This record gives sequence, structure tokens and C-alpha cells, in this order.
Amino acid sequence: MSSLVAAAPAAPLPLHEKSTASKPVLPGVALEAYSGDPNFMASLARGLVVIEAFTPQSPQMTISQLSQRTGLSRAAVRRCLYTLVKLGFAGADEAQRYSLRPKMLTLANTYTASSTLANAAQPILERMSASYKESFSVATLDGEEIVYIARTTMTRVMSVDLHIGSRLPAFCTSMGRVLLAYLPQDQLEHFLARLQLVQYTPRTVNSKEKLRLILRNVRRNGYALCDQEYEVGLRSIAVPVFAGNGRVVATVNLSGHAPRMPMLEMQTRFLPPLRAAASELSVFLR
Repeated sequence: MSSLVAAAPAAPLPLHEKSTASKPVLPGVALEAYSGDPNFMASLARGLVVIEAFTPQSPQMTISQLSQRTGLSRAAVRRCLYTLVKLGFAGADEAQRYSLRPKMLTLANTYTASSTLANAAQPILERMSASYKESFSVATLDGEEIVYIARTTMTRVMSVDLHIGSRLPAFCTSMGRVLLAYLPQDQLEHFLARLQLVQYTPRTVNSKEKLRLILRNVRRNGYALCDQEYEVGLRSIAVPVFAGNGRVVATVNLSGHAPRMPMLEMQTRFLPPLRAAASELSVFLR
């Protein structure tokens, strides 16, 4: 979960951006910048800093590890974790290694419920599903993954149960490739530098150079088509959703079973309505 602590108006940089000339300032230490603000709730901020410390690379940590990562005292970390555990947002194993719990998704759901894009997307997807009897989705990019912010399901097209808040790898999914293809070059290079290619199926792209070529083609064609790269039997097609400034902020996709959905049909039958839906969504971003 990223950027949960918002910067105060006309105040120092957000916690994750503050730094000194000598070394980065830990998030917990950066909270001292708000010590003179009577409206700043330090205990809430410390809890958010602890939540943000968990990452896919470090999903489980002890109190000591969290203290080192956040710059908060062990006592402060312990109180934050105690509260998160009591509320069901975190838990610990027998070795006292803490991790976030699924209830954390309720925070994401609250975001999507208040998101203009998510609210606008859902009825559009439902209308498309009613017309075509297929499953449609809208997603955004978060790090190396896509996150579903709106979805309709007519049939189960994947072995996993996808829903709002679900995350999938960006590099081998049609929605992820659309979002990657329109990234500024420096951001794309940063993504590729840290990307670990996972062979999900025999068709999954297996080199970064091949992925670069695919992304160039996606940008040139204005859509991405994935054929069974994340899961055998699954095909999907996605198009970009542009904001008013020309930046791609989301993507709309159709996914279906490969045996009943030929590649040509995806391009000829479904590409036009997907582009129409993306254009309709773009209006809400201007």
C-alpha cells in the first residue's frame, strides 16, 4: 500500500519524499516535521507509516525490523501493531512476524467507491457486459502490477477469482502492457530494470528485449492483445484510457476463453466498443 500519508498544505515534502543531503530520512523520523501542527494526528500517521513498510519483498517483519525500516521506536511500532491486530488489519505468526491481513482490502475498496474513474467505469462495463455477454475490466498501474478498479463478470475466465482490488503482473497481461507502453521512457526503463520475468505459461514472454518490442507495437497500434501468457486458455485485449493531459491513467479490457474467442474476432468485434468505452471514460478525467 503506497503513499497513505498525505502532506499537509504548504508543508514539507510528503514522508516518502523527504531526504537530507547526507542520507534518506526514515518515514517515522520525518514525522517530526509536523510536531508543531496541532491538527496533525501523530498516532494515525505512525500507524500508516507501519502499514506502508510492508512490501511484496518484505511481507512479514518483526517489531525490530519494522522499527529499523520506519525509524519509529520499538514501543511505537508495538502499539501500532497491537491496534492493527485488534482491528483485524494485521496478524502475527508463532515467530512474532507480523503481516497485513485481507481486511486491508477494505481500504482499497473505500478508495474505489470514492474514485471518479471507478464510479464512472462500473456502469459502462455493466452496459457492455449486457450487450456482449462477456467480462470487462478497468485497471490502473501500481508498481509492477495492475490493480482492478472496476469489473463485470459474465463467466469465470480465470482459475483465480478476480474482483475489484485484485492484482496481476503487468508485463504479461494486456492491461499491464497498455499501461507500460504509454509510460514516460525513464519510468519504463526503471520498471524493466527491476522486473523479474516469471514463466507463467509456455507462451509467457521470456526476455526483456522481446517485451520492449511488444510494448512498442502496443503503443503504435493503440491496443494490446495477450494470448495465454498469464494463464493457459485465457485471451485478452485492452485499450488505453487517456486523461485530459494526454497521459494514460487506466485501461479497459475484455478477457475470454481462447477456444471460443479467436484472435481475429477479438480485434474486429471487440476493439471498437472497447475504444468507445475508453473514450467515454476519458470525458470524466478532463
